[in-house]
Amino acid sequence: MTENQKAPAKRADDGTIFIGKKPTMSYVLAAITQFGNSDEIRIRARGRSISTAVDVAEVLRGRFMKDVKNTVSIGTDEVTDKDNRKLRVSTINISMKK
Repeated sequence: MTENQKAPAKRADDGTIFIGKKPTMSYVLAAITQFGNSDEIRIRARGRSISTAVDVAEVLRGRFMKDVKNTVSIGTDEVTDKDNRKLRVSTINISMKK
């Protein structure tokens, strides 16, 4: 992969799109592609990526798929950092169905 090419958005086999540091439209494109394969997708994010996950869901709902239904769940995960300290990280799961 050259430095001008970007890796596709990370997806799990079950229709889950994990949100990270890429631009919002990269995830929107991945979600549209995933909707071509199934009737349901899940958008998952943690920490600072939560706002990007919400943006992806809203762009999908507002511009591309107006009839999609979404369910949102929020929570907290405990992760251990490199110094073996336990940290709490906010999470969001957005399920979208045609």
